[in-house]
Amino acid sequence: MSVTDQSEELEAQLPPRTPDEEPYSIFDKRQKAIIVFLASTAATFSGFASNIYFPALPTIARDLNVSVELVNLTVTSYLIFQGIAPSLWGPLSDVKGRRVAYCCTFVVFLGACIGLAETKNYATLIVLRCLQSTGSASTIAIGSGVIGDITTRAERGGFMGVFQAGLLAPVAIGPIIGGALAGSLGWRSIFWFLTIYSGVFLLLLILLLPETLRSAVANGSRTPSNPIARYPLVVYQKTTKIKWDPEATPPHPAARKHVDITGPLRILVSRHAAPIIIFLAVYYAVWQMSITAMSSLFEERYGLGETEIGLTFIANGVGSIIGTLITGKLLDMDYRRIKSKHEARLNQTGVEAASGMDGRPTNTGDAFPLEKARLRLVPAFSSIQCLSILLFGWTIQYSDRVHIAVPVVSTFITGWTAVSTQSVIMTYLVDIFPEKSAAASASLNLARCLFAAGGTSFVMPLVHRVGVGLAFTICVIVQVVAFLGVVVQWKFAGAWREQEKNTANQNKEGFRKKRSM
Repeated sequence: MSVTDQSEELEAQLPPRTPDEEPYSIFDKRQKAIIVFLASTAATFSGFASNIYFPALPTIARDLNVSVELVNLTVTSYLIFQGIAPSLWGPLSDVKGRRVAYCCTFVVFLGACIGLAETKNYATLIVLRCLQSTGSASTIAIGSGVIGDITTRAERGGFMGVFQAGLLAPVAIGPIIGGALAGSLGWRSIFWFLTIYSGVFLLLLILLLPETLRSAVANGSRTPSNPIARYPLVVYQKTTKIKWDPEATPPHPAARKHVDITGPLRILVSRHAAPIIIFLAVYYAVWQMSITAMSSLFEERYGLGETEIGLTFIANGVGSIIGTLITGKLLDMDYRRIKSKHEARLNQTGVEAASGMDGRPTNTGDAFPLEKARLRLVPAFSSIQCLSILLFGWTIQYSDRVHIAVPVVSTFITGWTAVSTQSVIMTYLVDIFPEKSAAASASLNLARCLFAAGGTSFVMPLVHRVGVGLAFTICVIVQVVAFLGVVVQWKFAGAWREQEKNTANQNKEGFRKKRSM
């Protein structure tokens, strides 16, 4: 079955159901709120491990007697593994279950944090940062899979917005905590904080998060034999306010599937996903380059200390959280509006086609315009982000004449637009790949983190070579070129998905004919 076929099967459950129909998910609003809260909190670890670290970069460089550029390479290596790791954990969660994947990743993360707290040299630091990234990065991909499990397209934008807001909270408060800890207790206390935080949350995760993987538990009504997946799902089944029939789903698990590690890579290179993924990867990389450069630039140009540097990150984080919350609501509104118009047009054209000369309805243009429903806001967000990056670069270039408030405000705008764009595209990819939602998120993560790793590795050398203003002007030029990916996605992706669906249907029909011969 193609991805499009799977999506259509899920969407068939979107209209209001009759009393005899099973709900898309048996989890009620209260239970969904708990699940989304847990998934969102789990995703904070990726952001915390990254952003809590930024204010301490100059201090770590002095303590380990290495250059700031070498310490920046630990950010680069973290981003590389942040991109690679979800390609393993994402497909694992799509097959073995969300709870299993979560538990494995947090055990790895917990061990890495303990090691980092005891680090005595640069080589150990960079190796353990890679291991820490391996444990934390996949929480976003797994969380996206959880959201895809329990939500329909019509409500997914709002839930994804809440999920994104939670995972982005560390962007706002992580640097504050990191700056305060590094300035008072030393930079190693940062990793002891993460050790305690992850240990406590792992216990909560085991106790409160039910298994949501649809191939294992269907809409939540199937009770698997595996005890790891069974509890606390049975508690949710007993306490839900949604009416469901225990006999409606088979008691045995679905057909056995294998972990497809190459799945995210295939999604990444597929023609109906690659253009928009590459676009986001470029914009995310430029955003991360500006964040990485902030600590050094604000220390050099404005003479700030660790705690003060941490406070400058608040604007970026607050902008990120506000932006994704608003964007989630806008996505739901857009989807409902476009869906209503599409259904009305189909009803009208269906009548006209029936009375046509050949008496046959046409399928041309009948596919749901998903790109129009999801990507309408992207041009506005990308344009504003480009302007904010230019403002950031050129105001720091003339820091002797421009108050620090101006570049700080620019980071608020950059955070708002960058994360809003990411929220839109992540929701869009989950829509396209409903049965491989974690793998789709992993493919997006792979591209954006690898691009960001490359960008953060040369941002400071570029700044030192050509100046802050010109360096970020070059970044904006690259962003403008990358916007072509949005144009290609808008114009051709829908038709490409229809071609894939038709090819899959033809292959099935050919296979049936061969078997009948």
